[in-house]
Amino acid sequence: MHGIKKRKNVLNGKIFAVKPRKIVSPSDFIKRREGFTLIEIMVVVVILGILAGLIVPRIMSRPEEARRTKTALQIRSLESALKLYKLDNGVYPTTEQGLEALIKKPESGNVPKKWREGGYLESSKIPKDPWGNPFVYLLPGEHGEFDLSSYARDGQKSGEGDDEDINNWELE
Repeated sequence: MHGIKKRKNVLNGKIFAVKPRKIVSPSDFIKRREGFTLIEIMVVVVILGILAGLIVPRIMSRPEEARRTKTALQIRSLESALKLYKLDNGVYPTTEQGLEALIKKPESGNVPKKWREGGYLESSKIPKDPWGNPFVYLLPGEHGEFDLSSYARDGQKSGEGDDEDINNWELE
């Protein structure tokens, strides 16, 4: 067979023939190379393009709604931290002490005796709303024990549409 000798092996006294190994050349690897054809890649690209065309406009048209939802979640988180503060100290921080009392023990006004070491927020700084504005804290509140608000996109009290304030007493 083309210069390849058949080998004979003996096993338990029986002789049997072994198929000769095929000599592999570099061109054999090129012929058997596995991968994707250009058509397959183009089909995937077209499918991804169609999906992007359908999904991206829906996501991109709602960034303001996403910011407002994030703000509502931040207000709820700050409310929880304020309630923990009151649970430990018997009172909420004053308006002058502000939300800073959640991360740093107040040194003036009604100084808390049982302030929690490490503060009441996971972060070591008070978050700003998604528009980069500080939250507004007022004690006593006009609508509850305390008022907590974000002045939204315009950073001004009141507003309509996307500029409408987000207030803790109006959240569900």
